Amino acid sequence: MSTSEKRFSEQADLYAKYRPNYPHGLYDFIFEHLHQKKTAWDCATGSGQVANYLSDHFDRVFANDISEEQLSYAPEKENITYLNTPAEHSGLPHDTFDLITTAQAIHWLKFDEFYDEVRRTARKNALLAVIGYGMIRIPEVNPIIDELYQEAFEQYFNENRTYLDKQYQTIPFPFDEIESPDFEMTYQWSFDHLKGYFNSWSAVQKIKSEQGYNPVDKTITKLKSTFTNSKNIPVTFPFFLRLGKVHSSTNS
Repeated sequence: MSTSEKRFSEQADLYAKYRPNYPHGLYDFIFEHLHQKKTAWDCATGSGQVANYLSDHFDRVFANDISEEQLSYAPEKENITYLNTPAEHSGLPHDTFDLITTAQAIHWLKFDEFYDEVRRTARKNALLAVIGYGMIRIPEVNPIIDELYQEAFEQYFNENRTYLDKQYQTIPFPFDEIESPDFEMTYQWSFDHLKGYFNSWSAVQKIKSEQGYNPVDKTITKLKSTFTNSKNIPVTFPFFLRLGKVHSSTNS
């Protein structure tokens, strides 16, 4: 297993169980700008969260990921085809997709190579949707969460994570961009769900394996001392989108 594959495979079950769902309004905004909804590709699909949603709206969906372990948690549907391939060399056919998505993943990809693959596989009038979400927010305890974030990501993957911190505004995006609104969702999460989400962070897994301790444990203890009478806590995520029209290599 390569280093990149290992980064996401070790906590694949946590990704599937504890990552937040994307707002329906975000999908609706993307769909409003499509010419048709026949075929979609969800790149770096992880456990298939976005692919699963797209499958209810497209005739056929392809989804790929470098982690076979992550794909093992993806939902099986007749109109979804999963591939254990890298984003930059997907093996998918030319001139195929009306929509290409990548959610909470582009900061791990090689931009130029991936964009070449987008152009190669895109159909005329296709869209690329780069989706992400920022730091979990709980107003009463944000400093506690920020402390965990800094401890985890300042040690590992800080350069990659910076793209997310800046809401993907600093990534190269050589497409005809459609101005997109920001989105926000609030969920009611238990302490177990919070713990699972924090443990799904790649940097936390790196600390556990290389330094022999889990920084999440002390964070959860602090949260419990603040919310002593709460079974569920309202947690909020900011979501953001960069949406662009793709000039495919076959139609340019």
